[in-house]
Amino acid sequence: MIPQTELLNIYLMAFSIRSVELTISENYYKELVRCPVHLSIGQEMVPSIFSSLDKSNDLAVSTHRGHAHFLGKRGSIRRLFDEIHGLPTGCSGGNGGSMHLIDIDNGFMGTTAIVANTVPIGVGMSEAQNLLTNNNSITTIFMGEGATEEGVFYESLNYAKIRNLPCIFVIENNNFSVYTSLEPRQGKLNIEKKINGFCVNYIFVDNHNYMLLHSKWSQAVDDVRNGKGPYVIEVMTHRYREHCGPNFDDHLNYRDETFLKKWKKLDILDLLKNDLIESGIEESYLSKKEDQIFKFIKNEYKNSEINYLKKREKMNKTCS
Repeated sequence: MIPQTELLNIYLMAFSIRSVELTISENYYKELVRCPVHLSIGQEMVPSIFSSLDKSNDLAVSTHRGHAHFLGKRGSIRRLFDEIHGLPTGCSGGNGGSMHLIDIDNGFMGTTAIVANTVPIGVGMSEAQNLLTNNNSITTIFMGEGATEEGVFYESLNYAKIRNLPCIFVIENNNFSVYTSLEPRQGKLNIEKKINGFCVNYIFVDNHNYMLLHSKWSQAVDDVRNGKGPYVIEVMTHRYREHCGPNFDDHLNYRDETFLKKWKKLDILDLLKNDLIESGIEESYLSKKEDQIFKFIKNEYKNSEINYLKKREKMNKTCS
């Protein structure tokens, strides 16, 4: 069982992540965001549990769909908003946009638009931790299942195993690479069988079973900190919106109705909130917390947008 206070913090992180992503999606039509966005609406379970197990001296890298991991590593919401608005106060100086986030102070070492590009980088950072530090720190390497179709993943996995590196590969498997499901891409040879070929510790979690994920991930973290790594954790999850952009795209029918209904019933915010209420936390208390978080996020976005408009106005005057 997850202690009630920890479970509450996991829920509030998940709620914060979704609120950030919804705020971006709701404002994207204004065409003030200066980059494409890959949102994590529906995929909040992994980064919220990560936030509960991560330590400040740990490191992490992520993917093109990296907002949630950035926030789970305690990255600044405001600096994320500023980054997607192209402001110099953004986490990457306004130069990277949605797919190039970094917060070195919090150990979030970057995201990238290239599939699997941060996998070998994360392994390299883990090698440095192994050689240069003595603080039991680890590196978490976030990736989608599409990255397991890149050769560099297997090279990195092999190297991490041979060197017994303190890293955890976290695969968020949302079943689809853009519009293409798993089987046409990977056949019947599932990811687990491929991982087993490297004799690497492997964990699989489905159906948004957050209790199981927390338990297994916590054990993996302990093992890796004690020289028993690396680990691969594969988590089945679901994105509600299109691969890239703010909209729903279910009208395209590349995901069948049964699949969509299944994941709607497994909405992670609903699962967490219901269990918190069953544990004795008043729903009114949760609603108050949600309101506070949502208002804060809305205000941060509004201020970021205002600063972008001021910057654009100044540039227009300079160029006129």
